[in-house]
Amino acid sequence: MASGVAFITASAAWRWLQSDSTIRLIDIRSTQEFLFVGHPVGAVHVPYIDEPDWEPNPCFTAQVRDLLPVVADLKVKREDLIFLICRSGERSKAAGQVLIEAGVDNVFSIIDGFEGPLNEHAHRSGISGWRYDGLPWAQC
Repeated sequence: MASGVAFITASAAWRWLQSDSTIRLIDIRSTQEFLFVGHPVGAVHVPYIDEPDWEPNPCFTAQVRDLLPVVADLKVKREDLIFLICRSGERSKAAGQVLIEAGVDNVFSIIDGFEGPLNEHAHRSGISGWRYDGLPWAQC
């Protein structure tokens, strides 16, 4: 079992995703953020905290585990790398810790998130993050 959540930048995560199709990119933001703010192309949506109650998703770990492929010969889940992304890296850190404590290995938090931290004008996407780095994303 891993000792804690590992960290990776959005750009490094994108490069790694391009070279390894087994990595799971999971967007853990709320449904509204995922749909209307936008999300990384190829990300699977599993909210860690969601509206309307903003309570932690009690099925979060099980839903993430369901995304891991089953190795047919062994009939067990293989622990591929998991990259978690949220708005700025804070929720993905917390969600990653929940997964680690549940025995899920190889969990990375994208530290600059989808929109990055606030800049001096209290705006996001101006310092770092998935969108700032010009990585592929989509929205409804």
